[in-house]
Amino acid sequence: MSTVSNIVNWARIKSPWLLHFNTGACNACDIEIIAALTPRYDLERFGIQLKGTPRHADILVCSGPVTRQIEDRLVRIYEQMPEPKFVIAVGTCSCTGGVFKGCYNVKAGIDSAIPVAAYIPGCPASPKAIIDGVVKLLSSLKEK
Repeated sequence: MSTVSNIVNWARIKSPWLLHFNTGACNACDIEIIAALTPRYDLERFGIQLKGTPRHADILVCSGPVTRQIEDRLVRIYEQMPEPKFVIAVGTCSCTGGVFKGCYNVKAGIDSAIPVAAYIPGCPASPKAIIDGVVKLLSSLKEK
């Protein structure tokens, strides 16, 4: 690897930017994701920042199952993210479809539409579990 690519990788690991996307959840996981960003849990101490656009995000944090209505939008948002990009599925619904699995409009978890790098189960997933999952994802990137 060249020096420039080493610096780029170091910067991405030290300051990843998140994009939060709700695919149709009950909002419990959304509240926990936002709680992880508040000063009480302080996800920003790892250099992580919440962004509002996929063009600036490194990590897509999804909550909720994939519905037929949202699948195209989810894939489009994923495709707009620059490489390398990672997806974190937060909550049981985004991991497997959860309580909504089997409903007429629900397909399954996030991995039925886009590749997922980390799964954080729970209904809802706690802010501590979300922080742990994000930190483990970042540490796996350091090893590569």
